[in-house]
Amino acid sequence: MTEEGETLELYNLHYSDLMALSSSVHQLPTAYENVEYLVSVMSTIMKNLGPSGPGLLAITGVPNASDHRRTLLPMARKLALLNNEDRKRVLKDHGLGSDVPLKNIDRTVSPFAMQLKYNMNPDVSNLCNINHAETEGHSSNIECPCEFKHLGNMFKDLGTCMVDLGLRLARVCDKIIGGHELEQSLLESCSAKGRLIHYHSVLDNLILQASNGTRSKTKKTERTCSNHSDLWQQWHYDYGVFTVLTAPMFMFAPENNGSSKSSEGKECPSPSGHTYLQILDPNKNSVVRVKASSESFIVQVGESGDILSKGKLRSTLHSVCRPKSLENLSRETFVVFLQPSWSKTLNAYDFSVESLSSNGEDSRTCDGETLCQKPSSDIGKLVPPLCDRLKNGMTFAEFSRETTKQYYGSSGLQSKR
Repeated sequence: MTEEGETLELYNLHYSDLMALSSSVHQLPTAYENVEYLVSVMSTIMKNLGPSGPGLLAITGVPNASDHRRTLLPMARKLALLNNEDRKRVLKDHGLGSDVPLKNIDRTVSPFAMQLKYNMNPDVSNLCNINHAETEGHSSNIECPCEFKHLGNMFKDLGTCMVDLGLRLARVCDKIIGGHELEQSLLESCSAKGRLIHYHSVLDNLILQASNGTRSKTKKTERTCSNHSDLWQQWHYDYGVFTVLTAPMFMFAPENNGSSKSSEGKECPSPSGHTYLQILDPNKNSVVRVKASSESFIVQVGESGDILSKGKLRSTLHSVCRPKSLENLSRETFVVFLQPSWSKTLNAYDFSVESLSSNGEDSRTCDGETLCQKPSSDIGKLVPPLCDRLKNGMTFAEFSRETTKQYYGSSGLQSKR
């Protein structure tokens, strides 16, 4: 896939508007001086998150967002390039783990994860207004490299802020849709998953090779999966309610004969001007690159959000592409997955959506028992259809297990990719 192509510049929802819209469980804060303006903002939110939109938007103007992002995101690359024993110790000391085998030197992604707990409180508080200087002043008895001294605190602080954004947006969507299904499902969960993610450059894998004294199997892997080597992350739907992401940070590392001394990278702007997050636009049946400001948070709808809203919100089929010509460029981001409680029951729903593919076929149909998405392109064939994964009355835990199995299990559609 070439670097050229259509770019989607996300709708920017300002934090102050999100605060005003989510300030109470009532329809609108009647004392607000410009109710008509807020009504138009709500309409635009649904236009972007609903069936006729891309299923994602950006939130801007969040207090301290720039400081949090700039401090935490570079740690993703540093953690990824640590030797296995040091990294294991740092992660353990800060309550972090990973869901990929970090000993695999050919991995293209290194995620570092933590469960983020929050209280079941119907009154959403302002969790984003954190004083970063105070966070840095936390005492710590952790014996690890000083650059990681406050890793756990920074992870939790930024993660808590992003949980707050998701809860607020869920409340706003509920006001528009009617009922309290989205917000209530998240409040009952009281837990979200945070992931600090490093997307490897080619140089990063050479560094891992050199530091481990082993030969890479990358060439063999690329021969097997040549059609997908332009992706950092394969095509998929998230299966929670909302996914909240920082705008990515890009880092460029000068090559130094493949030595681990090259682990220091410098932040640089996106070489293409977009985030390298891309979606399959169901209305145009085309791949669209997502563009967002570096200070924003991106929110995208997951399949549970689609299901719980009875189709009023649209889940987003997406992947992360990689610039093949820039071998020293890596990508860093922080992601929070907001999901229902594991015991939440999910029901297939009846709805009619005119989301036509280029050949005029309707891409989503439902028979009242199961929801199907017909693959409208080769990309769609890489994704197990929802009707094969969701059965009426499934719990979220059962749905997530079945989804993971059909994507990545031994016989999954992406098991060898």
